[in-house]
Amino acid sequence: MSATALWTVDAMAAAVGAERTGALPRSVSGISIDSRTIASGEAFFAIAGEHRDGHEFVPQALKANAALAVVAADRRDALPADAPLLLVPDVLAALRALAGAARARTHAKVIGVTGSVGKTGTKEALRLALCKDGETHASVASYNNHWGVPLSLARCPASAHYAVLEMGMNHAGEIAPLSRLARPHVAIITTIAPVHLEFFGSLAKIADAKAEIFLGLEPGGAAVLDRDNAQFAQLKRRAREAGVARVVSFGEHPKADARLVKYVLHPDCSTVEADVLGTDLTYKIGAPGRHLVRNSLAVLATTVIVGADLALAALALSELKAGAGRGALLEIDLPGGPIFVLDESYNANPASVEAALALLGQVATGPRGRRLAVLGDMLELGPRGRALHRGLAAPIEANAVDLVFCCGALMRALWQALPAGRRGGYAENSAALEAQVLSAIKPGDVVMVKGSLGSRMAPIVKALQRLAMRHDRLETASVQG
Repeated sequence: MSATALWTVDAMAAAVGAERTGALPRSVSGISIDSRTIASGEAFFAIAGEHRDGHEFVPQALKANAALAVVAADRRDALPADAPLLLVPDVLAALRALAGAARARTHAKVIGVTGSVGKTGTKEALRLALCKDGETHASVASYNNHWGVPLSLARCPASAHYAVLEMGMNHAGEIAPLSRLARPHVAIITTIAPVHLEFFGSLAKIADAKAEIFLGLEPGGAAVLDRDNAQFAQLKRRAREAGVARVVSFGEHPKADARLVKYVLHPDCSTVEADVLGTDLTYKIGAPGRHLVRNSLAVLATTVIVGADLALAALALSELKAGAGRGALLEIDLPGGPIFVLDESYNANPASVEAALALLGQVATGPRGRRLAVLGDMLELGPRGRALHRGLAAPIEANAVDLVFCCGALMRALWQALPAGRRGGYAENSAALEAQVLSAIKPGDVVMVKGSLGSRMAPIVKALQRLAMRHDRLETASVQG
């Protein structure tokens, strides 16, 4: 087995119960389910999704130098006779079986992360903090569902010291099988907030669904919980009922095990003083936002629990950067001066929108600049949806937002609640709102864009970025002319 091999084909075939066909290699360097991004030497799992069947893309994957494809046995006849294949009854079940084999072979400390908001940011902070102590594997992007967790686990190298797996859900019963597959040593619940209310009806039911992560926790494992959240007592009770002996809390509460003592928020970073399980720390977080400050406590508490170097972990957080769609601050040059775009377009719920508005309030504007919030509908909130949208008027005022642009039927409730002086523009959808935003911006403005994925707010961010390219082309034409 070469140094770059992730799995030998013998081990893969045994794990998934596959029949072999074609000229198979000795090993594969990785696992992929996407023929567009597959790397040479990786195994392609032809998973059937909601909209497309991976079997349609096996030829493309093999043409891209995939080492082999894992396919359903009943689809064999539709593929080239000499294709290197592992034939299985069900491809997704095979991926789960390989994930189970990965978990069985690893000696890594496994950390599961869930919560209503902050999962991906906390996972990335853990990746950064733990990799200073040893080889760390973590979920890619937001791969946190019924195929994302098995894929992430199947990709875990045998040599990893730590593995960080994000787990998400839309309905009750979805996290339990993920946790039982991953068998984490530490289970983090970042917080409970009104997300997916349409499917649950109450925060208590959301908390119970998130608490399913305790069901797969390894004996002697620990639960890490937000001490300031209203559902803390409920989550702690669910952890005890699941047999979890150690519950570690974080937050500003005086009894929190990882306690926030003091913090200062800056436009591009934060500085923190904390008591983490009895150790006093002062550290810097390289990305801005109070939500990152709070979740850094969970990260550092987990570092202690798994036996990693706390000082190195705290130092590493200075390297944390906001990702695209998750708070990245973009500077866009325009005639007369730059504008700044706070890209929060990845997704939205009441808690994350309030956090984004707070971040907008921290960012300094340019001379004569204004703070603009561009907001799309927050979806899956159920009967309370309009009230929760209307409730955003208070944090908009608290964070000195000058103009608000809204799109979507639910955001109309916020639009109607705003004073006339704060109304920047309204449209039924993001495509119609785009022109209003582009015509309103001026040099020095800070523009924050946020909405649920279904609201399609990311194209507005791209439209703002294209303004810089248009400016560059005009400057070039002027010089050449």
